[in-house]
Amino acid sequence: MKQTPWSSPSARSCKNRRKECNFAWEQCKLGDVCEEVSGNNGNVKGLPILTISAANGWMNQKDRFSQVIAGNELKKYTLLEKGHLAYNHGNSKLAKYGTVFVQNLYDQALVPRVYHSFKMKTENNPYYVEYYFATKKLDRELARLVTSGARMDGLLNINKKDFFKIKFEVPTPVEQSLISTILQKLDQIITLHEEKKQQLKRLKSALLQKMFANKSGYPAVRFERFNDIWDQEKLSSLVRLRRGLTYSPDNVQDSGIRVLRSSNILDGQFVTTDDDIFVKSSVVNIPTIKSGDILITAANGSIKLVGKHAIISRISENTAVPGGFMLVGSSRIPDFVNSLFGTSWYQRFIRKYVTGGNGSIGNLKKNDLDKQYVMVPTTSEQEQIGEFLKKIDKLITNNQIKHDKLLELKESLLQNMFI
Repeated sequence: MKQTPWSSPSARSCKNRRKECNFAWEQCKLGDVCEEVSGNNGNVKGLPILTISAANGWMNQKDRFSQVIAGNELKKYTLLEKGHLAYNHGNSKLAKYGTVFVQNLYDQALVPRVYHSFKMKTENNPYYVEYYFATKKLDRELARLVTSGARMDGLLNINKKDFFKIKFEVPTPVEQSLISTILQKLDQIITLHEEKKQQLKRLKSALLQKMFANKSGYPAVRFERFNDIWDQEKLSSLVRLRRGLTYSPDNVQDSGIRVLRSSNILDGQFVTTDDDIFVKSSVVNIPTIKSGDILITAANGSIKLVGKHAIISRISENTAVPGGFMLVGSSRIPDFVNSLFGTSWYQRFIRKYVTGGNGSIGNLKKNDLDKQYVMVPTTSEQEQIGEFLKKIDKLITNNQIKHDKLLELKESLLQNMFI
């Protein structure tokens, strides 16, 4: 098997480097352990063209921008081999002073020449450098190197000469590889959990379209022993809709009745947040809620957020719904009713009836929802559908919890495994 340049156990990184893991780390300049990569040999036709996203790392230009923006300017791109790195000195919310990533997608690829591209000398591990930048421990030095604000192209003014003079702490190549391997394995597990969550969400979305009856009165997929045609009912006969009421800013305080916000609905799930708002308990014109109620965003500055919904669970009694929401109470099976709002019927309703946009507040009217007709099966079939989809929701939630805990673990390791 061909060894990567950083897997061999024989070379030295900085001057007088020792390879064992129990010796002090050595301060080096970035240029001591790496060297610049620039230009290309002209034989680049057909090579993938990549760009760096702070959130996702390397991406194909077409995937990020919906098109290849390189045009006929390929000669201006840098040829980057697998294992080489690039620094995107663009400012973003996730990375104020830019990001570094190892190019690990292709044997060869083209990247914008405005990136500071480089490769490791001898066996120094490129992932060690990527993760070191991810710790944000170099942000102070990067900030010092910025000669002015962002350029017209959004990049920070950090020239290559200064970039390669950045100082950081470097262990032996052996220890670099051990640190990098741990973090790479963790990244792989995080990615698997993210992919599993997305697969579960796609499965649920498909089931929502197949397990609910269309105009024929029969769903495409259903559980055994259920054969009856579904009945058409007016939504107002199935549930009770209440519109949240407004309150004065003078009523806001540090404790009292907790007021829900749009952020309490995330990816179709009801979540609690750390930025709660409380109003005086004497404010009685705000509908209080109970577990099993369904919360719908009925007004929002972003029209895309209008109509999102979630079933409420594990909520204290002293919680209320303000204006901008509708509260759905039901004597039926709450999980089934909430699932109705995930079907194509509800999607069509939202497209047709939500008003606003173009700078105005998006709005959903209670009367428009009240008069809608939906297809409903027997109570026992409602129970089985609701329980089945609830289990999928639980799997999605549990997977998200694991994913978040792994991200917390990674952040902790980034802060504690590097000097």
